[in-house]
Amino acid sequence: MKIGIIGAGHIGGSLTRRLAAAGHTVSVSNSRGPESLADLSRETGAKAVTAREAARYGEIVVVTIPQNRIPNLPKDLFEGVDPAVVVVDTGNYYPRQRDGRIAPIEDGLAESMWVQTQLGRAVLKAFNNINWKNLLNDGKPAGSRGRIALPVAGDDTAAKAKLMKIIDDIGFDGVDAGALADSWRQQPDTPVYGTNLDRAGVREALANARPERRTEWFAK
Repeated sequence: MKIGIIGAGHIGGSLTRRLAAAGHTVSVSNSRGPESLADLSRETGAKAVTAREAARYGEIVVVTIPQNRIPNLPKDLFEGVDPAVVVVDTGNYYPRQRDGRIAPIEDGLAESMWVQTQLGRAVLKAFNNINWKNLLNDGKPAGSRGRIALPVAGDDTAAKAKLMKIIDDIGFDGVDAGALADSWRQQPDTPVYGTNLDRAGVREALANARPERRTEWFAK
């Protein structure tokens, strides 16, 4: 499958490595330009491109940049891109640690619902609850005991199935986490966040999530 990745930090770099190793064709971009990705390109065989090129590259496009940089992406980033292309948001809102105040999220809008409004494009939420080191190193063959499961939230059943196929390819189980409006169940400060649970554990953690966040997860 052809996959575009916008962002080459910890999660973006790990996905580039895992997806390329699994046989997918990857184009990757970052904010510093293709030249800065020469080492990652040589290591993985991924093609270093601009964000616009990554958005137009393949069947799945992963947006994996800090939440506060989402508004800096070109407003027409997905203009003319086939509606069948699956767009994935991996972001988390860290108001005190990194992002500052984003008013709609502070007011209760789920993080990826806000991202969707910024991109002008329907998104899925995935890869946000796992540490990048586990994403890079801890994939296992299907059926392995203790295989880590990853929640996927979104409103398009076919898109979720396509994304869960590549999640399986890189060594993890995908779990349908419901609609994008329910993606708060996998945000920071929820039972599934920062864990390495199996399918049953992820489902239980999602069910046990509560919408109230502790004070430290709000902007000051």
